[in-house]
Formats: sequence, C-alpha cells, structure tokens
Amino acid sequence: MKRLMLGSLSLLLMFAVWGCNKSESANSSGKKTVTMWVHVSDDNEEGKVYQKRVDAFNKKYASDVEAKIEFIPRSGNGGGYEDKVNAALTTNTLPDVITLDGPNTAAYAKSGVIAPLDEFIKDQDDLLPSIKQQGTYQGKLYAIGVSESSVGIYYNKKMLKDAGIDLKTLPTVKDPWTWNEFLELCKKLKNKFEKPAIDMQLQSKDEILTYALLPFVWSAGGDILSENGKKADGVFNEKPAVEAMTFIQTMLKEGYTTRTPVKQAFETEKYPMKMSGVWTITDMKTNFSNVDYGVMPYPVSPKTKKLVSPSGSWQFAMTQASENKEWAAKLVDWMTNKDSNIELSRSIAALPVRYSSEKVLTKEFSDEMNVFMQQLKETGHARPVTPAYPQVTRAFQQTIDDISFYDQNQDIQNVLDTRVKEMQSAIDKAN
Repeated sequence: MKRLMLGSLSLLLMFAVWGCNKSESANSSGKKTVTMWVHVSDDNEEGKVYQKRVDAFNKKYASDVEAKIEFIPRSGNGGGYEDKVNAALTTNTLPDVITLDGPNTAAYAKSGVIAPLDEFIKDQDDLLPSIKQQGTYQGKLYAIGVSESSVGIYYNKKMLKDAGIDLKTLPTVKDPWTWNEFLELCKKLKNKFEKPAIDMQLQSKDEILTYALLPFVWSAGGDILSENGKKADGVFNEKPAVEAMTFIQTMLKEGYTTRTPVKQAFETEKYPMKMSGVWTITDMKTNFSNVDYGVMPYPVSPKTKKLVSPSGSWQFAMTQASENKEWAAKLVDWMTNKDSNIELSRSIAALPVRYSSEKVLTKEFSDEMNVFMQQLKETGHARPVTPAYPQVTRAFQQTIDDISFYDQNQDIQNVLDTRVKEMQSAIDKAN
C-alpha cells in the first residue's frame, strides 16, 4: 500500500470463460479449505497483519474450515501479482479470495472474475460510503476495502519557517487555499531555496497520477467520465479539465515542481513539500523520524473553491470460481472487519473503512492522520466505476505526460481532445 498503482488488466478479463475452481475444497482432515491470494509480501507490515488475521480466523473456525494465504508481491510496474491472476484465468485456478485495486471492481465484476457479496455480508451499514461506492457495480457489492486512503501536501515545518511562512496561516480542510494562493507559497519556497518547492510525483507512470491529480479536475467542477460512466468525450475535454491541467502545467513552467525530482527529496529535506498519500506517514516514522513535518489539504479551484480529495485503496473479493462461497465471503468479511481494520491501521498508516473502527482510531491518530481522515470524510471522491477503467486511467496518465512537455508548446485542449478519443473508444467497446 506504499504506492497506489493500477496494474494492467489483461484482455483475458474481457474474454474469460469460467469453469470450476481447481484448488482443493477440503483438506486431509475433511475440513473445508479456503484459499486466498494477496498482493503484498509476507515480510512487510501489511503482510504480517494479513497472516495474523488468517491465523485468528483459523483458530476461531478450527472445526469447520482452514484458510490458506499466499503472498504474491507486486513489482514496481504492477506485475507479479496481476500476472499470476491473469494466468489463473486461463487455467481456472483462481483461489477463493483475491485482493484487487478499487477501480478494477467494475472490470472484474463485468468479466465474471468476482461474485457479489450482498447475500453474505449483513453489516454493510457499518462501511464508510466511499468503501461501498468503490466496491459496488450495477447495484451489487462485489468487494470490500481493507483500508481507506487519501493524498495531501506534506510540508517541512522548518523550511517553511525559514522562508517566512507563518505555519498558523496554512490552509485547513475547513479553509483550504486556492490554486493561486498555493502558487504564491511555491514561489516563495522556490526563491528561498533555489530548487523546486514540491515533488508532485509527475515522473510516475502509474495509478498515482490518476489518484492524486484527478481531484484537481473535480475541484474545477469537471470530471473524467459522465455520471453513468459511458461518456468521456464532452466531459474530460471540457473547460474545467483544461483549467486543472493548466494549473499543473503552470507548476512545471514556473519551476515549482519537476518531472525529474531528486530521489526522496522531501524525506531528505531537499524539497520543502511533497504531494503523496497517507502511506508516506509510515515511511516518515520508520525511516525519516528526524524530519518535523505537517500535512495540509489539497489546494482548490479559485472559481469553485471546492475541496475534493481522492479515496479508495485495495480490496478483498470472492471469486466466482469459488466452490465454498459462504466461507469465502466469511473470510472477506473477516479480513475487513473492525478488528482487522484496527490492527492494520496500528501497524501501518491506514485509514478506517468502518464507522466502528473509526470511533476507536481517531482517538489514537496523530495530527497528520487526522488531517487525512477529515479530508477523506468531508471531501473524498471515488474514481469512476467502469469496466474500461484500465484504459481510461492509462489515457489520463498519458495526458499528464503530454502536458508536462510544456517546452514543446503542447496545447492542453488538443491533448485532451486526443486522449478523450482513446477513453471513449475503450468505453464503447467495454459497454
């Protein structure tokens, strides 16, 4: 969960033909067996929590079932885990439970990879609205998030003070700064330190671009797709998106951010700010505890002054191929219940997915975590639910890449008109 990325979904998802799950449904003792694949390694903190929760599940239901977990870490470009899932589609060897990134829900559901959970999950009212939104396709709940997430602006307190910034005047969720005010802050910081003010992670080639930058379009009053998810042309290439992309391009033109940032520039106190997710708190605590930092919310469009932030993260889902759906669904519920949510949050910087766990965790959160939690609750916005999401997000990422080459005088409207055609073509095929 250190980086929220969308792996490439193979076309196998669109043409999968389903048979029975080939994994064993019972062990030598006659108990049912439920298998689960997760996208992290067994030696990181998230993986350790998953193992502990599976062990607790097996202890509680020892006379009935045994859950087995397999750790399949994702590579930097999203491979590894997704590669194995795609390979299993051709051989009908998927496990009973898998993890998947939030915006992939529609593609997996439409293709018959995962099965609805509504029949088995009875406490859905305890789930935060954003969690239900990202896990729902065509009115049915297919997946439950293991945690929530968000993005904000990390800032180095000492560096801002050295630049003459009064920290008491910094923006809050209740009173965010406009893009223009944020540009002024960046100007002061660039002039003081003679280097970029912020790492916006524009060098990334993955889902962090969509996750972190799409909220600027939403803040401007625009969107990437229509509400029904079937139209990009006439939506993403309209004025609000142009305004949002102009803001990002201005950040580059003025040298306030860069496509080639110094590695760990914020963490090593070379840049005063970084745009990143809640997961960075864990990295700061573990590896850069000497840095005194804070977190501020997104800057907002000066026209709408509406704060919008991203939401969503990885989820657990039951596969359609499972022969033990009742126990598979019970395992999904267990891995995302209050106790699991609290334990994961205490191990890594993970926001709660349930009201019941939120009541416990907000009392324990640091000031920085509470900024993320407040921003999520009051302004969180899920990415679009569409079977064509892999193609849509790739086109959005390429849009950011296109407008970043400002020295080539890239016209933003032309870029949007070009990329929106790719989005619309994928949507039309998927629907």
